[in-house]
Formats: sequence, C-alpha cells, structure tokens
Amino acid sequence: MSSKVRMLWTLGLGVALLGVLTGGAVGAEVPVNINQTEGFAAGQLVVFTYLQNFACLHEPFDDLDHNGLVAAIDPQEFQRPRCTVGHQSTIGPTGDPIDKVEKLWVIVPFFETDPKQPAFNAKLGHFLKKTFGFVPDAFKKQPGVPVQCPEPGPPETAQTGMPGTCTMHTSQLDLGPALAKAGLVKPNTSIIVPTLNHSHIIDDDNAVTPQPIWWQVLSVLVTDPKAWPNEDGRTGINSLHALRAAQAAGQATPDTPTNFFLFFSSDMSPETAPN
Repeated sequence: MSSKVRMLWTLGLGVALLGVLTGGAVGAEVPVNINQTEGFAAGQLVVFTYLQNFACLHEPFDDLDHNGLVAAIDPQEFQRPRCTVGHQSTIGPTGDPIDKVEKLWVIVPFFETDPKQPAFNAKLGHFLKKTFGFVPDAFKKQPGVPVQCPEPGPPETAQTGMPGTCTMHTSQLDLGPALAKAGLVKPNTSIIVPTLNHSHIIDDDNAVTPQPIWWQVLSVLVTDPKAWPNEDGRTGINSLHALRAAQAAGQATPDTPTNFFLFFSSDMSPETAPN
C-alpha cells in the first residue's frame, strides 16, 4: 500500500469512527430542545435555554392599558401581560436598576421579500399597508428570510412554532408607544400584534452564560435585507459589533427599549460557524 493510499485510508477510517462516536454523520444538525432557541454572538451560533416564562413589568404608576388609571389602582391592567415596545421599565424582574440588566437585541426583518405572502391576519395586513406601504416579513406567516422565532422546526429546532409564537415568549406585543413616538399613531394608543418574527443577538462577552439570568429585550428593525443574517450566522448581523455597523450604515434602526424580559442561560452551539 502506497503512503498516499495509506494516508487516505487512515483519514477515511477516522472520519467514519468520528461519525460512530457522535451518533451520526459529521456535520449533521442536531435540533435544539423545545425549551431552547438559537441566537448569535461573536459571529457564531449560540443556544439559549429557557428556565421559566417571560416577564413584562407593570410599575405602580404605569397606565399600560390607557384607561386613565395607574396600575396601582387598576387590577384590570394585570389581566393579561402588556409587553410594550417603546416603553421601558425602570427596573428588571429582580428589582435591579434597568441599566444593570443584561440586554438581548431582538432583530426583526422590516422589509418585504414576497408581496404575495400574507400577514398574520387580514386586519393587521391592512394596517401595515396603510401605515408603511408594505407588509414587513416580521409580520408574515411565512417570512422570506430565516428567523429563530417562531421555532423553524427540524433540523434546527425540535419544535415547529406557530406564527406569532416562540418558546417561553409572550404571544402579543403592544407597538403603540413606539409608533406614537414615530408620529404614526396618536399617543396612548394600543396596537396589539402577535409576536413578530425575529432573531436574537447578545453581547460577545455573554455568549457563554451558564447560570440563567433575566435579559431585557431591545428591539431593532433591520431595514436592509442584505444585512439580515443567514441561518448559520456566516453572513449578516451575527454579533453586536455587526449590529452596530448595520445601524451606523442605515441598514437597521436604533435600539428601542421594552418592558419585556426573558430568562435563559446561553452556551455555544455545537454547530458554531465562525466567519
């Protein structure tokens, strides 16, 4: 046997053995569990493991249902969570000042790839058309770009999520405060929509966070489809640095705060894909 043939045979045996030891083909995708989603940090895939449901904070002097009564004297305000985009609480779920709470940047595809694809519902589609002139992929039953929420299903996730949902997330958001600040609706207007299609970014330093913590959601609209990350994070916004570059280039909007928090730990994905 020549040395070249021997080298190729040895390499082939090693690859086959690796496949046996890992329980499958080399490079095969393993879907994350039903209490997990993927995210991006440092140009790589990370996996979030959720330990409890979301929190959307109502502080005593908030009037998130806009009925003229502050929460402290309005039990009706708590009959459903009011997760608001454009309104920020001053503390996190454990009482820490909001600037001490770690951040999760939720990026949403605010562009349209296929006008034929419908919105979550006809009423919402009409509102979006009237307000923006198009229906962003963020609000479509089948977005034209890969998103991490709702769960896309195998081979990425064990669960296939319904449009407008994601594991341990709220299923409704109030866009009223953000739209009012933009002058698109009157102040104190509630615009309740299903949870938008989105993906996740965390700071590079937090890529591995073994102990679950609360993260404040910051919303960012990605307006240029060229900046949207592909499925494995090899291109597009795949880190906080890349997000800041996209914002500076006008491809994404500035951070918009929320009173919405998620509780999870983070670790590197076995399918990490550095650039």
